[in-house]
Amino acid sequence: MQSKPVRIGTRGSALALAQAHETRDRLMKAHGLPEEAFQIAIIKTSGDRILDRALSEVGGKGLFTKEIEDALLSGDIDFAVHSSKDMPTLLPDGLEISAFLPREDVRDAFISPKATTLLDLPQGAVVGSASLRRQAMVKRLRPDLEVVTYRGNVQRRLEKLAEGVVDATLLAYAGLKRLGLGDVVTSVIDEDSFLPAVGQGAICIESRIGDERIGALLAAIHHEETAICLTAERAFLRELDGSCRTPIAGLARVADSTVTLRGLILKPDGSLCHEGVREANIADAAAMGADLGLALKAAAGPGFLAE
Repeated sequence: MQSKPVRIGTRGSALALAQAHETRDRLMKAHGLPEEAFQIAIIKTSGDRILDRALSEVGGKGLFTKEIEDALLSGDIDFAVHSSKDMPTLLPDGLEISAFLPREDVRDAFISPKATTLLDLPQGAVVGSASLRRQAMVKRLRPDLEVVTYRGNVQRRLEKLAEGVVDATLLAYAGLKRLGLGDVVTSVIDEDSFLPAVGQGAICIESRIGDERIGALLAAIHHEETAICLTAERAFLRELDGSCRTPIAGLARVADSTVTLRGLILKPDGSLCHEGVREANIADAAAMGADLGLALKAAAGPGFLAE
């Protein structure tokens, strides 16, 4: 056993810690290592500190990864655990996504004391969400609803819902399950009518390129099917220059040796969307994802994404 514990970098929210603990536990089981072989290092990110504004106003997805990646590049941590949907499509030089854990449920959860489903909410009800994708998709399905930006960790969002700040909210079902909060869900929204975010439900691990010791450690818990799906989804997102400023949804599925990707881009008010589907051999997942991204960009025309 190594003399120094392996240092795992993570944000400090309850969900981020649950994901770091799941990664550690899988590594302990895969390699027969004790808990003390690992050390979890909590790193506060800009996204954790800025809670009074929408992410689109202050820099987008990189706000949840920059400080962690700085610690990785400096050698303060050995690898980092992230929610895949928080990851920018371009990583800093010297870093790579080296492993994915098996993907959880990809769907969004509807939570409300006022209605059983989103479609059942009374006219003019207030829905809170921090996600531009969810905001746009809610407006697409129910243009009569008021949608407000609603940030904070999962527990705080549920507290504000109980306090009556909003009438309903939407959260990733996977995150609620990982926190043991599945019982708060009023209903789970079908992915066909409410396409999830790229990477939703998937935990990814980021490490330094060329670090063979960490690469060998992580290889034992890597889930190849999730990696294929995320390769397609992230290639799709990259062509659209996707960030927290753009309502984009995408989901890939693997069956035998075929990967199928469905993608969607929306105007922020939900008034217009462009969507498409592509299918390819798993070896061509990245090219297929990029092709769908370019096709939707062309269909939308100049200025659509910039809005």
